[in-house]
This record gives sequence, C-alpha cells and structure tokens, in this order.
Amino acid sequence: MIRVEKIQIPTLPTKKPRRLYIYTPKGYETSDERYPVLYMFDGHNVFYDSHATYGKSWGMKQYLEKSRRPLILVAVECNPEGENRMNEYTPFDIWWKGRLMFEARGQLTMDWIVNELKPRIDREYRTLPDREHTLIAGSSMGGLMALYAAVAYNGTFSRAAALSPSLWAARGHEAELLKAHPLQPSTRIYMDMGTAEADPKTGFLTGVFRTAQRLTRAGAVVDARIVPDAKHSEAYWEQRIPVFMEYLLK
Repeated sequence: MIRVEKIQIPTLPTKKPRRLYIYTPKGYETSDERYPVLYMFDGHNVFYDSHATYGKSWGMKQYLEKSRRPLILVAVECNPEGENRMNEYTPFDIWWKGRLMFEARGQLTMDWIVNELKPRIDREYRTLPDREHTLIAGSSMGGLMALYAAVAYNGTFSRAAALSPSLWAARGHEAELLKAHPLQPSTRIYMDMGTAEADPKTGFLTGVFRTAQRLTRAGAVVDARIVPDAKHSEAYWEQRIPVFMEYLLK
C-alpha cells in the first residue's frame, strides 16, 4: 500500500506543498512485524509514472511487490518551485564564473529528514529504527545527497545507494567531509554511472571510482560500477533496482 499526503517543510522555503509517499509491504496491516526503512529523494519519481517529471518513474512499487521485500519505503518530493530542487539537494554552494548559482541547503534538507521525518515515521509505523535498518537512496543530485547522508549522518544511515550521483557538485569537499565525519565500519555504499551519461573526457566516470576509493579508505564497504550504455534517466535507474537493493539488504 502507498499512502500519499501533502506536507510542508518549514525550514525549506516554498509556499507550494510537496508530496510525501509512504509504502508499506503486503501483510503489514495484519502482522506485528517490524521493518527496515529506505528513504528516497525525488519522491514524485519513485512510484507513479503519472507523477514523474518526465513521465517515467523508477517503478519501485512493482519491484517491491514482485520481490516481496519486507521494507517500508519513504519518499519525499523535491521542492516543486523553480530551481529550488538544486538548492535543497546540494550540501555545498555551487559557484560558476564567480557567481553563486545554487545555495547549499542540503544540510537543512537532511536535518529535517533525520530530526523531523524519521522520528515521525518511527512513531507512526512499525519500523526497525536503529542505524543498521535505516537506508537512503537517490539519483543525480539525489544520489549526491545519499552519499552526503551516508557520511555526514552516518550515525543514522548505515547503507546508501547513489545512482548517477552528481559528484561534480562536491569537488573539493569530499576529503574535508570525510575527515569531519568518521565512518562506522558497517557502512555500506552502492555507486554507479552509465557510460552514456557523460563524455569520458569529462572525468565523470573515473570520478565514481575516485570517490569510491576515498570512501573505502575511510572505512566503508563500497560497490562501484560503470554501467554500459546506460543513460541519465529513471528508465535506466529502474533496471539497476535489483542490483543495489540486493547489495543494500543482503
């Protein structure tokens, strides 16, 4: 079952409500079982094609129902106004030619998820609230945020999946972030990038492995992959769902 409601996040400026999606597995209503929780960014793209920005969702509902994964999935829609998604999904200010293009509000986003949303989910649903059973995932800028969450909020999230993460937005910050936030040894991270997403000359593909090496040296267990011919879209991220879910939940 998927519950959809409209919410406001007071610390993130927008007058337009956004959607919160909460998936509970089959049998949830008739059992006393407790479940791990996966949090996902860009919630409007997670379940329904009719809600997705470009008309194609990840198809997580179909995957979870078919695989019967015993999991609660909580997905939050990004800011629906203008370029505010970029501001909310970057932990670092993004500058271009001396001009501030996007203001870092990623910490505000994560503070709300960790301090407001997660406690509410743990109160209202039968979750396994400990770190070991709390996961996070996203793609593109949401992938960057999943990596940021796994490091800066390592006491909350033990596992993260970052599909096609926008690592370019974190250049120059990775080392200081890892230095400031030591990782617990049980941290598990999945990362990938498609070969059709970027020209190899840009370094985006090799950047996945550079970041994976830094995370590994910091103590995380990392699965980093380059996916042949994969493009930057939900249709291709959907194909990798079984791969990263198996890795996170095994």
